[in-house]
Parts: sequence; C-alpha cells; structure tokens
Amino acid sequence: MDNKWFTISVYSENHVGLLNRISGIFLKRHINIESLNVSKSEIDGVSKFTIVVFTTENWTQKIVAQIEKQIEVIKAFYHTDEETIFQESALFKIASNLLFDERQIQNIIKESNSQIVTVSREFFVLAKTGRRGEIDEMYQDLKPFGIMQFVRSGRIAVTKAEMQITALLKEFQTN
Repeated sequence: MDNKWFTISVYSENHVGLLNRISGIFLKRHINIESLNVSKSEIDGVSKFTIVVFTTENWTQKIVAQIEKQIEVIKAFYHTDEETIFQESALFKIASNLLFDERQIQNIIKESNSQIVTVSREFFVLAKTGRRGEIDEMYQDLKPFGIMQFVRSGRIAVTKAEMQITALLKEFQTN
C-alpha cells in the first residue's frame, strides 16, 4: 500500500492526559503527526482532535482502532483529503521597510490573497489561510526578503459527507 494523507477526527470528553496517550499511539508505531489541532466540537462538552498523518490506510485503521480504546474517546474517524474540506492558517512577520520599499512584497500579498494584520514601525504581519501548499509557496516567495517570524496552525477540517457523531451521541444520551 502507498502512503497517503489522512485526516483523523477524534471526538472525546475533555480530560487531562488524553492528548499524551493519543500521541503515544503514534510514537509506538513510529508514525509522525504532521498536524494536530484540538478544539471544541459542534457538540457541547465534546472536544475534537484533528490529526493529519502521511501513512498507509492499513496503519491509519490500526491507529484509529487504538485511539477508540481510550476511555474518554467517544468515536474516531479517518478520511482522505478527497473526503474533507480543510484549511490551515499562517502568520508571517516581516520588516516594515520591505512593505514600502519592495514592490514584489505588495505583489506577493495581492497574488496570495493574504491579509495585513498589523503594521508597526519595525514590522508588519501577514495572515494567510489556505491549503498547505499555498502557505508553503508564500513562505518560499517571502523567504528571500527575510522572514522575522513564521507560525502555522494545524489543519482544521470538516467532512464532505455527513458525520454520524451527533446521532451517535443522542443515542447514548437516551439510553
């Protein structure tokens, strides 16, 4: 089997130590977590982990099965990139003089559909939301001018198909 990008969605109760145990599942299998985001979900009191891995479907299935064995985990799913809608966000801190002195910087901002978040005498900050490749491309475009700081978020994703987690939770609540 070939390696592919998979997005693993984990719905869980919000408990201390769960993230450590979940990351340990990947560590034991020598699978790198490429991206990780934890947030509230659409269900009150339930957290959602969005984990991105580059591995085989077989390994992804095994990981999801192990994650679901954690007591606090309600349900875990995995999806391919084709089955999800996803984005990342990034912030770029650049020296302010470049904004005015380098026409190329203005072109990069316009062509990348990024936004200027703040401007000060010393620096300005650009925000870019998009796919990983778009952010990587903007990074490469800005790198020759000098990036003072760079940070990117983990992937956030929703599935194209309806997720059955809400119905599943309602079923548990009525029993």
